Amino acid sequence: MKQSRTMSMVEATANVVVGYVLAIATQIVVFPWFGIETGLTEHLTIGLAFVGVSLARGYLLRRLFEAIRMRSAE
Repeated sequence: MKQSRTMSMVEATANVVVGYVLAIATQIVVFPWFGIETGLTEHLTIGLAFVGVSLARGYLLRRLFEAIRMRSAE
């Protein structure tokens, strides 16, 4: 069954949201190990800097693999 573009975006968004939460938690734990002291605002801002790229990457990869799957099904 073909995945719609909308569902690809929903999947990519969910992936990015979960990744964002995990990234913030990881930064809070790991940064102090390297002597990097930042507040929650900085952690959130650093995470947001990568959200757009992650969302685009996830969506484009999903569409690429969907196109490959559809071609192989023909």
